[in-house]
Amino acid sequence: MTLVGLIADTHIPDRVAALHPDILPVFRDARVSAILHAGDVSIPQVLSQLGQIAPVYAVRGNRDIYRLRHLPMSCLLNFGGVPVGLVHGQGNLWFYLYEKVKIFIVGYRLEFYLPFLFRTFPQAQAIVFGHSHMPMIRWVQDKLIINPGSASCPTEEHLPSVGLLRIEAGEISGELVWLRNKK
Repeated sequence: MTLVGLIADTHIPDRVAALHPDILPVFRDARVSAILHAGDVSIPQVLSQLGQIAPVYAVRGNRDIYRLRHLPMSCLLNFGGVPVGLVHGQGNLWFYLYEKVKIFIVGYRLEFYLPFLFRTFPQAQAIVFGHSHMPMIRWVQDKLIINPGSASCPTEEHLPSVGLLRIEAGEISGELVWLRNKK
């Protein structure tokens, strides 16, 4: 079995000063073989800290344009023979602006992101994304779509969270791990 840690939207130091104290122990105790960061890392030290646990693969989020602009916008990885797509989810500037207007008018809808995710990773069996801070795991058109939520910025509905992706004999499943609220 392969277990992969999932994290997104750490927003350090623009929204919080440091990684949530539960994150490293969660990934260490789960014995993850890799960690996927779905963007809005903000500073390289976050990736270094996560790298103490397992190899880290990260993509650039809309907050990563200064210190982490070298990160790819998306990447396709393979774990245990399963193609896994990793992207932040903001798309290009026009998509980002359109998204903000649409969310203001109708609220958050996963369906808004699906065409972008499927177009970016037509061959993936699992797609990990961030950006919305809305934790969810859902099967859509034979693809496992996972947003681990924000590891640092709880919403009114959700505590901070990370995720785990399990891959065993070509079968995949995901799990959300809720972190205690530090407030």
